Amino acid sequence: MVIAIGFEGSANKLGIGIVKDGEVLSNPRRTYITPPGEGFLPRETAQHHRAKVFEVLEEALKDAGVKPEDIDVVCYTKGPGMGAPLVSVAVVARTVAQVWNKPIVGVNHCIGHIEMGRLITKSNNPTVLYVSGGNTQVIAYARRRYRIFGETIDIAVGNCLDRFARVIQLSNDPSPGYNIEQLAKKGKKYLPLPYVVKGMDVSFSGILSFIEERAPKLVESGEYTPEDLCFSLQETVFAMLVETTERAMAHTGSQEVLLVGGVGCNLRLQEMMGVMCDERGAKLYATDERFCIDNGAMIAVAGALLYTTAGPTQWDQTTITQRFRTDEVEVTWRDD
Repeated sequence: MVIAIGFEGSANKLGIGIVKDGEVLSNPRRTYITPPGEGFLPRETAQHHRAKVFEVLEEALKDAGVKPEDIDVVCYTKGPGMGAPLVSVAVVARTVAQVWNKPIVGVNHCIGHIEMGRLITKSNNPTVLYVSGGNTQVIAYARRRYRIFGETIDIAVGNCLDRFARVIQLSNDPSPGYNIEQLAKKGKKYLPLPYVVKGMDVSFSGILSFIEERAPKLVESGEYTPEDLCFSLQETVFAMLVETTERAMAHTGSQEVLLVGGVGCNLRLQEMMGVMCDERGAKLYATDERFCIDNGAMIAVAGALLYTTAGPTQWDQTTITQRFRTDEVEVTWRDD
């Protein structure tokens, strides 16, 4: 029986979760929200995390009903992510581990999403579509690694949606992607956009440039509404993701798809992926915003698996790295 605490702060979400043998005991989170039209910068995001981290830590311990002495292992996000926020949270995790005299484990953020998704949905060996503000990857497990079958060659799909939300001055509360999703439901007219799939990889920067440049004139002229543009952008980028996911499923012979990451909450993406899965006789798994958006429990879940099978991270390795590939991690807890 392992009780793990996980610290997550790789982007604008600060989360601390406590997990006991796969059961989520607590999972509080705070989001750094900027004014409409503005993104979040590393320095200010790190300041937010530093200001809120002890408040969230107290809440996590209180909600879980555990004391520091009950914790078996401290887990934190090692990467990938934004440098300053990662460092600010890693410093707290290292401090807590020393003060409480606990072992520490550095966790790959992407692996955290995958293992949380597998735990909550009870999916077995799915093809994973990991889509968020900073990452877009099609992943499948083979020989003790999560292999990347395809990915974005420039910006992530969440980043593409977020940046378009800034162009049309959408609020960042609760998130720009969520607000695009709500507007897109009212869109009726489709604007043809570039569709950029290159083998198993996708590209979003050209699509973003295309729609950014035209959006003000199209809305001003009344030819398209902001709702139409949100609808058009979502339909195009999600179709690209469904195509590459289906191709990976065909290659691996998989009959399961798991959506993880913040964009994985999008109901239209889930609907489109569900249609593809139905046509293949496959099953779609997805979680709600509690677990698909960055959170501390996912770091605790993956960290506990790593700790019980490979032991703690050596102290001199408890650093952070902004570029930490999903396929760099040996999956010691799976032998299938």
